[in-house]
Amino acid sequence: LLEIINDILDFAKIEAGRLELAPADFTLRAVVEDTLELLAPRAHEKGLELSFREAAELPAVVHGDPLRLRQVLTNLVANAIKFTEHGEVVVDLRRAAGPGAGPADDTLWLEFGVRDTGIGIDAEVLPRLFSAFTQAHGGMSRRYGGTGLGLAITRQLVELMGGHIEVRSAPGIGSEFRFS
Repeated sequence: LLEIINDILDFAKIEAGRLELAPADFTLRAVVEDTLELLAPRAHEKGLELSFREAAELPAVVHGDPLRLRQVLTNLVANAIKFTEHGEVVVDLRRAAGPGAGPADDTLWLEFGVRDTGIGIDAEVLPRLFSAFTQAHGGMSRRYGGTGLGLAITRQLVELMGGHIEVRSAPGIGSEFRFS
């Protein structure tokens, strides 16, 4: 119930334009690993492999909003675990080219990928997947739980941080969410 209330409050704040970022310097690897450590028991209960792959050239400390990054990662990884019965959930992190990046721009752009071997999503659902209160099909909330707000909040947080999110998926094969 607390999770649902927090989702609704975050969604309302975002919709009202009242959610503000709190940028700070933080250790990138620690945020990702702490998030995965929190979700690891769920993955292990299901016999899933949960792994993190990080590109070598990334700086240890970055500047951004670690709380909101953790929220985005938590939503995506928790969904991946929820909709995966066997196999793995993998988080990839690498440097990405940002919009308008040039020699004078010192902004570091990162790309995160969350890939699973879960149930996948039908192609006709993908265009509306990031809309509020949307789930892949009607029986999802009964079988898997959830409000249909997690991905809407995730998209809005990624965009608030100046990034972009996309998904590729195939039923029976799995899904991959990528955000910068």
